[in-house]
Amino acid sequence: MSSARLDSVRAGFREALARAGRDPEAVERVRIEYAGQRSGLLRDLAAALRDLPADEKREYGRALNELKAEIQEALAAAQAAVAAPGAAGAASRAAGPLVDVTLPGRRPPLGALHPVQLVRRRVESIFLRMGYDVEDGPEVEDDWHNFEALNIPPDHPARDDQDTFYLPGGMLLRTHTSPVQARVMERRQPPIRIIVPGRVYRRDSDLRHSPMFHQVEGLLVDEGITFGHLKATLETFLHALFSDEVAVRLRPGYFPFTEPSAEVDISCIFCGQAGCGVCSRSGWIEILGAGMVDPRVFEAVGVDPDRDTGFAIGLGIDRVAMLVHGIPDLRQMFEGDQRLTRQFA
Repeated sequence: MSSARLDSVRAGFREALARAGRDPEAVERVRIEYAGQRSGLLRDLAAALRDLPADEKREYGRALNELKAEIQEALAAAQAAVAAPGAAGAASRAAGPLVDVTLPGRRPPLGALHPVQLVRRRVESIFLRMGYDVEDGPEVEDDWHNFEALNIPPDHPARDDQDTFYLPGGMLLRTHTSPVQARVMERRQPPIRIIVPGRVYRRDSDLRHSPMFHQVEGLLVDEGITFGHLKATLETFLHALFSDEVAVRLRPGYFPFTEPSAEVDISCIFCGQAGCGVCSRSGWIEILGAGMVDPRVFEAVGVDPDRDTGFAIGLGIDRVAMLVHGIPDLRQMFEGDQRLTRQFA
């Protein structure tokens, strides 16, 4: 009975290996079926040796070793044949070469600039044409440059830890890019004409606010600078950013580091002042804040307020990107969803 079982396995192996031919995958399946370490038939035949009577074990073991040697030798020869160069199976040869060198290459997907980056470049381009320099500064700031030098008193709400990210050692994440203006005025004497784009941080998060967002500050300091210069600069900038048809309106405002200060509105670019949901039916959209630099800021950074005057402008780049590109939720711009960014490719 045991001898007949070995003969049956031998015949089945020879037939299976013949069918496999020179197909690597078929040869591998035959190897697993007959010589696999976990479930091969040779393993099962060896396990059956334990249950045989003592007088049959010797003959069965000899025959099993011969079968095992035959299977291993045949598999080694078959594997060497299919691994040889040019040994692809007939089906593969009939299908043609593995690589068709005449086909065009696969073009890698191209990325796109983020909508915030697009607006930032546009703002920088406008101010560069107006003769401004682009400055940069640290995002981890000290209290002096972020608050004290900008005439922000100790009891101002902006200093509260509910609004500002404080760090060990008295440092903080800058809440605006204005500290760079203070640093520039400390090391340079007027005339100064700069813009400062960059990331800022505040403890706020909703449809129109993010804990990290982008601002651009503008600063011009020189002798004889007036509010009229500020108004002309705002109109030139906003007309270039949106269109010449946009109307510009200044309303009285308050900022600790400018006096007088103004909130700046533009006529609604969506409804043309007819009234819509974007402008809250008012026909106007608040776009930035500006004002004449407070003399106490000049004194703090070593600029003579009796000789020099200047103005400062603060613009939220993210808000402009939402308006220009019709993005309803500020958080969509920072979630990394490629369905949004691919639209700008």
